[in-house]
Amino acid sequence: MKNFALLGAAGYIAPRHLKAIQDTQNTLIAALDKFDSVGIMDRYFPKADFFTEFERFDRHIEKLKRNQHINLDYVSICTPNYLHDSHIRMALRTGASAICEKPIVLNPWNIDALEAIEKESVGSIYTVLQLRLHAAIIALKAKVDTAVKNGKYDIDLTYITSRGKWYDVSWKGDDSKSGGIATNIGVHFYDMLSWVFGNIQENKVHLREKNKAAGFLEFENARVRWFLSIDETDLPKQIVEKGQKTYRSIVIDDKELEFSDGFTELHTKSYQEILKGNGFGLKDVRKSIEIVHDIRNAVISENGEKHPFV
Repeated sequence: MKNFALLGAAGYIAPRHLKAIQDTQNTLIAALDKFDSVGIMDRYFPKADFFTEFERFDRHIEKLKRNQHINLDYVSICTPNYLHDSHIRMALRTGASAICEKPIVLNPWNIDALEAIEKESVGSIYTVLQLRLHAAIIALKAKVDTAVKNGKYDIDLTYITSRGKWYDVSWKGDDSKSGGIATNIGVHFYDMLSWVFGNIQENKVHLREKNKAAGFLEFENARVRWFLSIDETDLPKQIVEKGQKTYRSIVIDDKELEFSDGFTELHTKSYQEILKGNGFGLKDVRKSIEIVHDIRNAVISENGEKHPFV
């Protein structure tokens, strides 16, 4: 049984990490969040110590180590994107490994610094790239790796996930903290695309607004028109008529890739692989971080193939 701490216990994604820690028969000894609405912990680890101040959390971890010889094995990081870098460093300083939500950092040079620190540390740095563990995506990669194709795959990626006015008020609405729409809700798709279709060759941005973004990516084996949005007015009519708030679509050579199911256990699978020593590390995540950084800083282009929703 491994000892875990959790940073960001009140966040949206935290329950998936709590469940994964429980499902892998490990224990949570401490959790931190500046907000105290963490009743969800009662379902998983009611005996875990909880803190709303980082300083007291940090002191508690140190006291456990010195006074009771209880060491942290892993720190799960579910905090706002801009804090990931700092919290990963904290995990390594305690002698633990870090399991960090995506995006692991906001900029490629942050990865360079973390690689140097990881080499000097006992622990390792892992990130959650759950789409790489999705059965449909694994099957797609196997097909691409073995198929003989004349030319590249043509792909339309569309992801619309409605968000209310709270989004702009929260840290997610601050590009300096979240990295913007493409980083916050799209980074796992860019990781999946580079994992399946190879290195990036071209990156054009056709639209970059507060609540939506779109562009064109060319990989070794694919040409991708992409559109991301949190604006519910972008939802297709058939989705609105069903009363749904989210639309996720990947069309490859005019054929829809069905991957709407199979998401519920992917965090647990991620933890299982990490605990076996097979987790995704900094080298795995670099391509996607480079892509979102370039999208964030690109000059808007009027040229190239545009997504139909633009």
